[in-house]
Amino acid sequence: MDSSGINVLIFAHRAAQDAEGWLRLAGVRESVQRVLTLVGIDALVPCHSTVEEALTS
Repeated sequence: MDSSGINVLIFAHRAAQDAEGWLRLAGVRESVQRVLTLVGIDALVPCHSTVEEALTS
């Protein structure tokens, strides 16, 4: 994942919040999860192992 992917996630997170919704990720690859953690996106956008887990959290 590069900076453009990170920017897309930030934009999607803000858009979801503005619409009183939420954004959660499911099935994130380990390499992507590392990047999300390093830049702090995982604090804004929760990451889950499965779609079911993301929907019920």
